[in-house]
Amino acid sequence: MNASASNDVLLVDDDDEVRLAYAQTLRLDGLDTATFSGAGEALRHITRDFAGAVVSDVRMAGMDGLSLLEAVARIDREIPVVLVTGHADVPMALRAMRGGAWDFVEKPADPVLLIETVRRALQHRALVLENRALRAPAEPDDAWAGRLIGRSEAMQRVRRTLAVLSDAPTDVLLFGETGTGKELAARALHDFGRRRGARFVPVNCAALPENMIESELFGHEAGAFTGARERRIGKIEHAHRGTLFLDEIESMPLGAQTRLLRALQERSIERLGSNAEIPVDIRVVAATKVDLVARAAEGGFREDLVYRLNTVTVRLPPLRDRREDVPMLFRHFLVKLAERHGAAPGAPSAAVLAGLMERPWPGNVRELRNEVERFVLGLEDLPGLTSGEAPVAPLEAAVDAAERQAILTALARHGGRVGQSADALGVSRKTLYLKMRKHGLERVGIED
Repeated sequence: MNASASNDVLLVDDDDEVRLAYAQTLRLDGLDTATFSGAGEALRHITRDFAGAVVSDVRMAGMDGLSLLEAVARIDREIPVVLVTGHADVPMALRAMRGGAWDFVEKPADPVLLIETVRRALQHRALVLENRALRAPAEPDDAWAGRLIGRSEAMQRVRRTLAVLSDAPTDVLLFGETGTGKELAARALHDFGRRRGARFVPVNCAALPENMIESELFGHEAGAFTGARERRIGKIEHAHRGTLFLDEIESMPLGAQTRLLRALQERSIERLGSNAEIPVDIRVVAATKVDLVARAAEGGFREDLVYRLNTVTVRLPPLRDRREDVPMLFRHFLVKLAERHGAAPGAPSAAVLAGLMERPWPGNVRELRNEVERFVLGLEDLPGLTSGEAPVAPLEAAVDAAERQAILTALARHGGRVGQSADALGVSRKTLYLKMRKHGLERVGIED
């Protein structure tokens, strides 16, 4: 049979009846399956980029299943190979697993067990390939996607906006809830812009005591105040030719705001205790989680500084507004944190990812990262996320989880439009509405 790069499964067995039965089982579960009567024929369709799994009988004429396993491992050791074996060959299959086989299924293969084993193998392979893509050196066009992760339209729009602004001389205001990645966006603006060869100087305005913030920003001369024993360069001057990042700027005292406004207008500063004007060439990126216009109306922020800062405002979306990015972010953090802590990353199931997408995430990406780290450290258990053997789920539950995830994926890809999602899933709009109601997803879709 002809195989293509899109096949989920390459099935190898020299028994025609067995091969046909297994193929029907897999295809009825929606798995694109190519069949082969010989291992050598199947091997020609396997490359390092192969995104599926191999299911092979062990005892075959010519190249047997163990030889096929060795040949696949030479191409890519992380391509999952599932061995199908008779009872007498179980010890041999266990040795093969220690040698790199993904799993084995004993003959006659139970259909539910076969499907569950292959599904887990495919999840593992998808995670391997995604992790490789995340770790690969980014091409220029992919550099922004490597920093600000997400395939949602909201994140694509943010990346496009920041890419345009990276070389622009204008100051930028980043607006977003806690944990949406404002400092990450500011660093990307600096690193991908013309000022990347100079310093990126972050200042958390909320963390500085009111009586120290002006000294921190503008610096001071020796003797400027009690305890000022020597000259100190302030953050603004330190950022000369680079980027000054003012995080939580809504927390800056009004007195410091007045001096900052003058520094932004004149592009010069005076150190405390000095009358000398010091020119500074800086780009200011400020970040806030509150509406500065409303804060100014309440008297808590200078109105003229608001309009000076928000020449360009970039809004970073909360995670609840880009739920389709949760699986990608989860896997990204899982790989990074597992590597940091010397742990083996698990493989999240479709049911786990679907559940994570439904959470409100009030702490946004930061909260998601913290949850992943707790899991990696063994402090939190996420059912359905494993690095080894997983219990076989009841078939009905497994099918429901897969169906729910397929609907979520289609809705996310088509912006919540039910009609387009139904077409993509190959069902009628009425059928899709009924299934959405069954899975509690009525609020996810929007009318075309």
